[in-house]
Amino acid sequence: MADPKGFLNHGREVAKSRPVDVRLKDWNEVYVPGSLLPIISKQASRCMDCGIPFCHNGCPLGNLIPEWNDFAYREDWSAASERLHATNNFPEFTGRLCPAPCESACVLGINQPAVTIKNVEVSIIDKAWDSGDVEPQAPERLSGKTVAVIGSGPAGLAAAQQLTRAGHTVAVYERADRVGGLLRYGIPEFKMEKRHINRRIEQMRAEGTRFRTGIEIGRDLKATDLKKRYDAIVIAAGATTARDLPVPGRELKGIHQAMEYLPLANKVQEGDFVAPPITAEGKHVVVIGGGDTGADCVGTAHRQGAASVTQLEIMPQPGAERAPHQPWPTFPMLYKVTSAHEEGGERVYSVSTTHFEGDEDGNVQWLHLTEVEFIDGRLTPKPGTERKIPAQLVTLAMGFTGTDRENGLVEQFGLELDERGNIARDADFQTNVPGVYVAGDAGRGQSLIVWAIAEGRSAARGVDRFLTGASDLPAPIRPTDRSLVV
Repeated sequence: MADPKGFLNHGREVAKSRPVDVRLKDWNEVYVPGSLLPIISKQASRCMDCGIPFCHNGCPLGNLIPEWNDFAYREDWSAASERLHATNNFPEFTGRLCPAPCESACVLGINQPAVTIKNVEVSIIDKAWDSGDVEPQAPERLSGKTVAVIGSGPAGLAAAQQLTRAGHTVAVYERADRVGGLLRYGIPEFKMEKRHINRRIEQMRAEGTRFRTGIEIGRDLKATDLKKRYDAIVIAAGATTARDLPVPGRELKGIHQAMEYLPLANKVQEGDFVAPPITAEGKHVVVIGGGDTGADCVGTAHRQGAASVTQLEIMPQPGAERAPHQPWPTFPMLYKVTSAHEEGGERVYSVSTTHFEGDEDGNVQWLHLTEVEFIDGRLTPKPGTERKIPAQLVTLAMGFTGTDRENGLVEQFGLELDERGNIARDADFQTNVPGVYVAGDAGRGQSLIVWAIAEGRSAARGVDRFLTGASDLPAPIRPTDRSLVV
């Protein structure tokens, strides 16, 4: 595979980003277009042909990474695309958005910088689209069976594409006005331009998948009525119930959940608004939550012209290197500097919000916080560290607690929940209701895009077997599988 001495001859190089002062003037992806191709063959050559490629274990999709690294090294882009699509329906999504647990598990990463697996992946798929290697794969014959998929995020789209290609007639229901779920409205344009979603949707339409937007199951269409119409149902509605911050002053104007704020910025890029109804322009912005969604809020605020941006995280700052208790090949908690963080702002760790303070009109103006430390295993405020910072726009990016319960979907189907509040399922991803399956965050809880696609593919196999008695579709994971962490 690849060059036996590649990792000895070449160091790690990653995609080049556009200058900060340039990219803050637009919403295009931050990377320099075409900058990877001149270096990607050498980067792919660093793949070592390991006796046991642990990158397979790090990736829940089971991506055939050494194989497509070899093809990329040899610049056989068509073969590389075929190997890439053998396990992943949407590599242009994961190649841009996945945090790459495969690289954390890369054997080379034991004592050298890991192979740039994610950059190789996105190079292969972008080249495949440019050369016309990505074509619709319509089924040779139809089964006569019908399937409804609720939700058009990565799990729902993966399940729908697999089931359509297996010959079933599939309709995807999406409550938003456009297909894509959080890919469409939760991921900023500078991380993934929506043209990548649009051309996949066109491919799926050409294969026979049908899309019905603006319909929320449970509200606009009763779940019981949907079940009567279809032979099987896949619930891929995500875990969209956001974690809130119940502190004094939470009711003040200007405090929003991240998923209230981010979609409006994306709708401007879709042409729905000239300016977003919630904007950071000229304001002191505070983002509560140190994860990827928080970073998305930071980058969005920069582009909207915020006066200042501060990101708060209750946990201590992670280290830049693997901690001893997070050895290879586990997925470590590391200090990450995303493209949004490169663009400015302040990151504050080990702090907790105590309350908000507003003006006479009820608008938030200040955020009061205190430093915290672990005492007896619990985060405890440090006396004498209280202070306040200006905050005219606050976004809450503290994660999600489960699937939406307010629309009635769970109750109308009569679904059972597990101890974490997710929809319970068996080994085939089937719920307690026969013929109703669940994939993605609705069953797993908040997770990564690569796990969502793996869930969609695995649930599709369960549905196919339910409808036909057997299935040749792949199932890369079980519902109980989890990331390799310590």
